[in-house]
Amino acid sequence: MRLLADENIPLAAVGALRAAGHDVAAIAEDDPGLPDRAVLERAVSEQRILLTFDRGFGALIYRSQFPVPPGLILLRFVPLTPEEPAQLLLPLAGRPEILFEGRLTVLDRERVRQRPLPKGQGGA
Repeated sequence: MRLLADENIPLAAVGALRAAGHDVAAIAEDDPGLPDRAVLERAVSEQRILLTFDRGFGALIYRSQFPVPPGLILLRFVPLTPEEPAQLLLPLAGRPEILFEGRLTVLDRERVRQRPLPKGQGGA
């Protein structure tokens, strides 16, 4: 998977995703403080699925017609460890019934919900 980890994703989780073979760019490493619109634009231009804890991205995409990334993974839990986001996401990456591209994926500890992203700039 090609991911863009928002600034709120712990670097330990970014490292675990990379160690598992995923191509992960991290805002915290190379562009801290980047505004949300610019994060979306980067995800679109680099064709990366955005990984975030920030619920505001859904509103920006669905209501404000901001650029639509190839996919959006919204984590809805407070991590118990810095690695937990990767630990919950990695098993899903191998499941054929879960596709991250073109979808908003909401992940919490108990379940995964998905819905199509709107068509738009960079959208599926």
